[in-house]
Amino acid sequence: MREEIYVLRLGHRTERDKRITTHVGLVARAFGAKGILFIGIEKDIKQKIDEVTEMWGGPFETQIIEKNWKEIILKWKETEGIIVHLTMYGIPVDLIIDEIRKDKRKKLVVIGAEKVPKELYTLSDFNVSITNQPHSEVAALAIFLDRFYMGKEIGLKFSDAKLTIVPTERGKKVIES
Repeated sequence: MREEIYVLRLGHRTERDKRITTHVGLVARAFGAKGILFIGIEKDIKQKIDEVTEMWGGPFETQIIEKNWKEIILKWKETEGIIVHLTMYGIPVDLIIDEIRKDKRKKLVVIGAEKVPKELYTLSDFNVSITNQPHSEVAALAIFLDRFYMGKEIGLKFSDAKLTIVPTERGKKVIES
């Protein structure tokens, strides 16, 4: 059974982030998260991710949350598990990933779209850096999930997939179920 990891996308700049926010959802799903929570996004982004899940398999939960970020985090800590904040300023992932992995509670991985509120650093159980250089939250999420699952998510199979890729050296082969 996959570890219960959910992602919270904190922030969304409508004109700039449409594709990035979609990619965050796609990476979360493909790299083993159970679901993603969005605050303040357009419904068509959720719809695109849900369509991918419908065709390529799940389970993967996509939610648009109307609450503010702090309320979500406080409730998660009280009832669900721990908060892992991906940031350039945290403890390097390779130094902290074993400790995060050993904690069997559900995890909410928080990634920002823009500068996150300072308070997030104190509310998080773990502030984790993928690198101390400016980078994409999409890349940070992919690397964190890959390190957390020790590469096993790369072979993740979704039993209810309508489309499945057959790896080939050249060309494309897709099986429809």
